[in-house]
Amino acid sequence: MTAETLARPAGGVGLDRRQVNAVAACYFVASFAALGLPPYLTEILPGLGDHDGHWAGLLYIVPTVFTALGAPLWGRLADRFGQKRLLLRAQLGLSVSFLLAGAADSLPAFTLALVLQGVLGGTFSATNGYLASALDGSRLSRALTLMQGSARAALVAAPILVGALSPWIDPHRQYLVMALLPLTAAALLGFLPEPSRPAATRTAEGNAEGNAGGTAGGNAEGTAQTDPPGSLKLLYTFEFAFVFATIISFPYLITLVQQRLPGVNGTVAGLLFALPHLVYLFAAGRLHGLVEERPGTGLALGFALVALGLAGHAPAHSLLTFALTRAVLGLGMTLGLVCLAVLTAEAARGRAPGRMFGTRETVSKCGAVAAGLAAALANGSGGPAAPVVTGTAAALAAALLALLTRRSPR
Repeated sequence: MTAETLARPAGGVGLDRRQVNAVAACYFVASFAALGLPPYLTEILPGLGDHDGHWAGLLYIVPTVFTALGAPLWGRLADRFGQKRLLLRAQLGLSVSFLLAGAADSLPAFTLALVLQGVLGGTFSATNGYLASALDGSRLSRALTLMQGSARAALVAAPILVGALSPWIDPHRQYLVMALLPLTAAALLGFLPEPSRPAATRTAEGNAEGNAGGTAGGNAEGTAQTDPPGSLKLLYTFEFAFVFATIISFPYLITLVQQRLPGVNGTVAGLLFALPHLVYLFAAGRLHGLVEERPGTGLALGFALVALGLAGHAPAHSLLTFALTRAVLGLGMTLGLVCLAVLTAEAARGRAPGRMFGTRETVSKCGAVAAGLAAALANGSGGPAAPVVTGTAAALAAALLALLTRRSPR
């Protein structure tokens, strides 16, 4: 991918390859505390008065819930005041919330810091909105795929780094150290331009709405097309379903691994947890070119592979079969995320990027919260294998919907 492939068309201020890579690196470093420290809540909370870590499960999703609530507002403000300013705001907001979390000396103070992390953060939607204001089409979908890779890399590396530092720095106080990362990211982002979207690209949505209004009742074909290419309703449906189906297996996966593979050590269990994300890092760039022209079909296949991978978790009783099911899940996750990036890039044409990506972030976070709640309910009634069965059913339903509504972004 050359700098030219990421340059903005004439009429707007674009980003070259190095600048897009810099944005991805900034998101990666800013994600460390947000992704690496929550798994250690059961070690942090006893020092704050919750001796049994009773509140760990609830506090785990507090930032997610408040990110979902705040994302649409921040997106609208980004469209009004500039994507770069609001991206800097998100990075600085993370830094402030991490400082407060690291300095908290009570459970209420720590909880407030996590609430502020959700309200003031939202770096993923802010980053995507920034990119969408500078890139479009294939350039944008490739950049969004890269951002997902950055997120997956942080998800794999951050818990390992936090664990490695734990003998020297308590995980609770690591929030103070991690606060330097989004602060550094903000300083680096300050050197990037404030992109502007060419006026010509803003006409697409208005033309589509005008054509829909002018042809309403004109003929059967016109009224049947309720979800044209770029429809946000369908995109958000797939986003919610995909996040729900993939995340529902996370909370109780280690328990399921230990149940199916007695005696397995923590390192192997952690590698099995990380395997789908490693598949994404290896395969996402290669798959982008294969599915770019047929994202609807690719998305249906992705959901089907997610269903197959999840279904394989329940009967897996050997390390090899468990690893294979995780790899299949990873391939489905990769296909789904890449195809969603392509569809998102097409939907972004002519739309205000802050509002769109803020709403998408809310939908995604709602999917994650729903997955966590469904996993807890399923585990309570059917054990650690029950969440993957629920995820299988959701993925199969979404695969059928994607197959029925598949379309090309062209």
